[in-house]
Amino acid sequence: MYFQNHMSGTILIIVVAASVLFAGGVKLGWFVAGGSLVTAILSFIVLNTSYMKGRIDIWLNPWSDPVGKGFQAIQSLLAIGSGGLLGLGLGNSRQKFLYLPEEHNDFIFAIVCEELGFIGAALVIILFALLIIRGYWLAIHARDRFGALLIVGITTMFAFQVFFNISVVTGLLPVTGISLPFFSYGGTALVIQMAEMGIVRSVSRQIPAPRAD
Repeated sequence: MYFQNHMSGTILIIVVAASVLFAGGVKLGWFVAGGSLVTAILSFIVLNTSYMKGRIDIWLNPWSDPVGKGFQAIQSLLAIGSGGLLGLGLGNSRQKFLYLPEEHNDFIFAIVCEELGFIGAALVIILFALLIIRGYWLAIHARDRFGALLIVGITTMFAFQVFFNISVVTGLLPVTGISLPFFSYGGTALVIQMAEMGIVRSVSRQIPAPRAD
């Protein structure tokens, strides 16, 4: 993924793998050593790759190129701001009409904010948080180790994608290519995400129900 200029995808794989290893019982010392090494390598790559340095520069000051590389970040913030508290109404977004690039994919959350407002966006975040918390709860109570590690990996991947995507849309992180689960356009991605939820559901069905006293 590095050679395809998709560093965010590389980080996603590393984070998911690390979460599964941690849940599997790998000693903390290995994580400290491995994390330090990976951080050093990624920092070196970012600082020595022109397109990544450019993304960081635009992230820090998108107004330095408002009609070029900074256009997407600026239009995303405009979409979020125009939504206000209650939003413009479902389907009434203005930014999706050729103003905000990738409004149907990586920046769909900006349209959610514009149409549903702060309250609707907060509700979406809460629903994602409940899904993630429930996933880790199921992993803790899974009957077998393999099922628990499956759920940890899937839940961590969802959590990372949600955090990264929303952070990019709101300007907390540089623009990357991480989509928002269940919202971003893409039939194949949706099928895979539903299959992953099916795996989680399959493992959860094996958890014995609590006995009534």
